Amino acid sequence: MEIFTLDQLKEYNGKNGKPAYIGFMGKVYDVTDSFLWKNGDHQALHTAGTDLSAALGTAPHGAGLLGKFQMVGELRKK
Repeated sequence: MEIFTLDQLKEYNGKNGKPAYIGFMGKVYDVTDSFLWKNGDHQALHTAGTDLSAALGTAPHGAGLLGKFQMVGELRKK
């Protein structure tokens, strides 16, 4: 598994042909192929290339939904 810093994760924002990755609870998931993450944006509320650990607590769905996506690495905050 690849290790990502927050700065490296920002590169995977789903824009200009780049993959869309999101961080959650120390893991990084590839959401590129999800129609709900088209161009790196999700419901006009969230953007790819960020750590969504805090935001998922207020989402209408649980974290279990991330199991549908491939985990591509670990997220290190430092």
